[in-house]
Amino acid sequence: MVKVVVIGAAGRMGQSVIRAIVERKDIVCIGGVERKDHPLIGKDLGEILGIGELGARLWDSLDPLLEDVQVLIEFTSPEATLYHLELASSFKKPMVIGTTGFSQEQFERIKELTKNIPCVLSPNMSLGVNVLFKVVELVANVLGKGYDIEIVEFHHRLKRDAPSGTALKLGQKIAAVLGLNLEEKAVFGRKGLTGIRSEDEIGILSLRGGDVVGEHTVIFATEGERLELTHKASSRMTFAKGAIRAALWVVGKPPGLYDMEDVLDLKKPLF
Repeated sequence: MVKVVVIGAAGRMGQSVIRAIVERKDIVCIGGVERKDHPLIGKDLGEILGIGELGARLWDSLDPLLEDVQVLIEFTSPEATLYHLELASSFKKPMVIGTTGFSQEQFERIKELTKNIPCVLSPNMSLGVNVLFKVVELVANVLGKGYDIEIVEFHHRLKRDAPSGTALKLGQKIAAVLGLNLEEKAVFGRKGLTGIRSEDEIGILSLRGGDVVGEHTVIFATEGERLELTHKASSRMTFAKGAIRAALWVVGKPPGLYDMEDVLDLKKPLF
């Protein structure tokens, strides 16, 4: 049985991950971690979730858990994640990261640290979304540059980063197929007299409101027709189950930075 620690355990995603772990017999949560001033520090994780005691409690530090843990799962902030990745790298502990909003500088540091440990980093742990990543590559390759491409993402009002990591990765996948640089071609919303749409731009629009778990639509539009590819997540459990699948997969892998496409074996060429 694989022993896991959930970092950000009292948050919405952290709690979903723990619930998903409880449903399985091949993985067990031996503890959770939260910030030092969190009011639930010291409580049993099952008590926090309202499902009865689990025999694992919420800590204010990862340090006491590092000896026994086999893999870490984290959904927190970029700064906290980098701190914990430093520890994981030092203690040679595999990690699964669902945190989003990393800067390019932070991402470069992640690549350095994961030379020592295997780590799955994905902006979206959903199996369906990762299939969507593959599908948009196929569509972009078939349709080519003759279609206008727009990406629309919709998330709950509490999400702090925009656009979503998933929307950016969709844009990166499409840009790579078309031989474009997303940083040069992305247009993040429009306002005022923008002029006509350029042929190579990739529009990315972020919507925020209510309790929307996550929706992503990629639009390929041209004169006479429009193709829309949409993924909608109605529960955080879909991300939690994906994270667990990644955690079970990453244990024992060689050091390196992986993503969910590695976990799902989706990197075989489509064309």
